[in-house]
Amino acid sequence: MAKQPNKSLSGTNVQEVRQQNAASAGQGQYGTEFASETNAQEVRQQNAQAESRKGQNS
Repeated sequence: MAKQPNKSLSGTNVQEVRQQNAASAGQGQYGTEFASETNAQEVRQQNAQAESRKGQNS
């Protein structure tokens, strides 16, 4: 099988994937977006309160 330009060995259109990656780059990556806005200490405190309430209800 002759190698086709802009195709990987598995037949993926390399140029199309590059375009999709470039288009998605500006749409906000959820992992970093939410991680930067999360206060870990506050979350721990809320989890502890929820656990104590769960214990009281049972």
